[in-house]
Amino acid sequence: MQITRQADYAVRAMVYLAQLGPERRAATNQIAQEKHIPPSFLAKIVSQLSVAGLLQTSRGARGGVSLARPADQISLLDVVEAIDGPILLNECVGEGTTCLFGDDCPMKPIWCDAQKELVMHLGQTTFAQVVQARPSLAAD
Repeated sequence: MQITRQADYAVRAMVYLAQLGPERRAATNQIAQEKHIPPSFLAKIVSQLSVAGLLQTSRGARGGVSLARPADQISLLDVVEAIDGPILLNECVGEGTTCLFGDDCPMKPIWCDAQKELVMHLGQTTFAQVVQARPSLAAD
């Protein structure tokens, strides 16, 4: 499984904003340049993250984007799912999906456990933790 490039860019932008600190804004062109994100792609990402309630945007000379809530209240899962939708390692893992093999499939419990662990880990990892754990790497 690999997250999309769009989700990767969204995480980069969120790390950048988390590093700025609470209620600080940045211009999208600044984020795009610092995090090597195509500006037009970042505009779409910012829009999606704003709709999801993760970013606040403001226009004008003092405008820009900022985190909509503290970095310790935004998880990696929040951002990935805002961009890519729910994480599914395999189609048989999702709610309401039917597996051709049903409960007789020996792989279904393995896929379900792996997905549960991944979702739990991403959900428990906040942007504050990312920035605190590796400030020098978060800046890249």
